[in-house]
Amino acid sequence: MRFIIKRDELLKAINIANRAVNSKSSAVPVLANLKFELDEKGLSITGSNYELTIKTTIPYEKDEVEIIRNYQEGSTLVNSKIISDMARKIDTEEISFEVIDSTIAVITAGKIKYNLNCIKADEYPDVDLEPTGVQINLTHLEFSSLVSQTAFAASLKEQRPILTAINLEANDGVLTATATDSARLARKQLPISTDLQFSANVPAKMMVEIDHLLEGADSLKVSLSEKKALFSFANTVIATRLIAGEYPNTKNIVPRVTNYALQVNASDLLKAIDRVNILSIDRENVVDFYLDEDQIEISAKSTQVGSASEKIENFKFEGSNLQISFNSEFVSSAIKALNSEDVTFLFVGEMKPFVIKNPLDESTIQIVTPVRTY
Repeated sequence: MRFIIKRDELLKAINIANRAVNSKSSAVPVLANLKFELDEKGLSITGSNYELTIKTTIPYEKDEVEIIRNYQEGSTLVNSKIISDMARKIDTEEISFEVIDSTIAVITAGKIKYNLNCIKADEYPDVDLEPTGVQINLTHLEFSSLVSQTAFAASLKEQRPILTAINLEANDGVLTATATDSARLARKQLPISTDLQFSANVPAKMMVEIDHLLEGADSLKVSLSEKKALFSFANTVIATRLIAGEYPNTKNIVPRVTNYALQVNASDLLKAIDRVNILSIDRENVVDFYLDEDQIEISAKSTQVGSASEKIENFKFEGSNLQISFNSEFVSSAIKALNSEDVTFLFVGEMKPFVIKNPLDESTIQIVTPVRTY
């Protein structure tokens, strides 16, 4: 195996594949390596930690510009961290790579020469990157909206693995993404032009990772089978295991009838929450919300350092007086995810989950459970 390749293209591909390689020592040492494979399509680089596998391919040419030349097909495994550091620190336009006797990768660039121990490619575990099951095409914008407006609400705790997932469900021409950690919920819906029916629990952190890698891609294809999700875009394929189990039934969480409605400027509210939250030290980000027709007051207090309150003047409120306490981080995250100028709050009562939404967009719903402070 040998080739000469544009350094920037190699480094970009290594960085993509490396996202699937655990920085901590793996139970499977061979997964500390990247798989290099040169065939008729170009140079494919694969990284995996079993939970996540990323394969990205560098073509021989791009926009009629030669990227790989003087090549001979073959494959090998090289240490992911070492090859990444080499490609990052080399400052020449091209890098030469040649495998000698299946055990040494000779890497040269300008005056520098590395002899890097390598491993035969057949020692790498088999990874299934074939698309199977149901398939759906999404634009980059659609996928990013699904992730950015839901992933933050998924649980970070492994005690209930199912809650670390985003549930993707298709039914009646609508794709619904739902995330919850049991204290809050985020739901985003997209119309789709197919009558597909499925439900899959994709790890939220993997969805976020894929969204980061989509830069420059216009669209992606999502393939969902019984145990894995496959995401294909540009020259990259990403596979992740699904989380087994039945996702909690959240369909009836959204209140059908509410007794209070508030519309307020999102930026004004976020700034006020942030300012008073400084004094919520001993209540774990809990702030109090008082609403009536004349004023909105946000306050926080600490037995150690004091209290703070701020009034917001520009708002619309319907209903009688209401006082409610909530986790400021949960509410702030929900507001930011909506990415709207104004936000609407719909309340049932002091201790009932409440809705936060964009008044001009019914496709996204955020729900937060109040905090009992007495």
